[in-house]
Amino acid sequence: MSEALVASQAAGTGTPVPAVSGARQFWRRLRAQRAALVAAAVVALLVLVALAAPLLTALEGQDPTTYHPSLIDSARGGVPVGSLGGISGDHWLGLEPQTGRDLFARLVYGARVSLGVALAATLVQVLIAVVVGIAAALGNGWVDQLLSRATDVIVAMPLMIMSLALLAIVPSSFPRPVLVALVIGLIAWGSPAKIVRAQTLTLKQLDYVSAARLSGWGTWRIARRELLPGLAAPVITYSALLVPQNITIEAALSFLGVGVKPPTPSWGQMLTAADVWYQAAPQYLLLPAGALFVTVLALTVLGDGVRTALDPRAASRLRVGTGRKREARAAADAGAPAKADVAAPAQADAGASANKEAKA
Repeated sequence: MSEALVASQAAGTGTPVPAVSGARQFWRRLRAQRAALVAAAVVALLVLVALAAPLLTALEGQDPTTYHPSLIDSARGGVPVGSLGGISGDHWLGLEPQTGRDLFARLVYGARVSLGVALAATLVQVLIAVVVGIAAALGNGWVDQLLSRATDVIVAMPLMIMSLALLAIVPSSFPRPVLVALVIGLIAWGSPAKIVRAQTLTLKQLDYVSAARLSGWGTWRIARRELLPGLAAPVITYSALLVPQNITIEAALSFLGVGVKPPTPSWGQMLTAADVWYQAAPQYLLLPAGALFVTVLALTVLGDGVRTALDPRAASRLRVGTGRKREARAAADAGAPAKADVAAPAQADAGASANKEAKA
């Protein structure tokens, strides 16, 4: 979005001031939500950990696939030797039971797989949804009916059952993280496609779209130049909410044994065997489960904050009833006296009048 300068008169002066851009308004509304800022910081930290996984494991001196059988107590059924699951200076979060693989290395590399699969699946969903939704809204009657019925079929299709079936028949030689992302993206695009179609039908009725049509623009030029900018806000909002959903789906598929396969680390795949060891080595269950919980919670809160920041009506509702301090600040910014300052002289005049009447 361009930073167009709109000549407007400043309060009490004749100086033109630039209009606030949509991006600046978005960041201002997002900064007003502390929960969303905390969630954004958590998400940024998780992404940084995922990207820096090779560096972090190199600092520890471990990798996610090396076995350490000497550090496993076979007499106790494969429990790591030492206290707290084998935590030491060489193994910061302990060891995986039975195999002895480093738990910290598998956790940070699992973040790469879980976040990467979720983001790739979301990208596939959004691309298909935008194309299908715009085509259905701009096409003639039979195109709209055909695409709408196909979208209804996709929405009604049980995601987990279809994913299990597709992942079970694909050869194991195909890269599993890529396959999981494609399966989720190709099956779960129905709901965003409905949202894009409904929003496109609304935008079609606006004056600037009608003007573009009357000027002789083609359908796809109108879609590219006029409709896609208007679809950006709802698409970004829904995409932010799809990422935590896709992380949960990937974890569930890996937990069921049809997702990411060993030795590739994944939080869901780590949870597959963790239920057997939750008493002997509880950190093996708590660490991936806690990472999943924090990630999904942070992404959900951030997605809700993005939705509120992009929705002017929601932002205006947030400003209702915010207290006397914000009203005083707004009045000071506008150059008008606050309510308390206006009320104080009036109360003083009323008190003086009452004293004069009492003396009389």
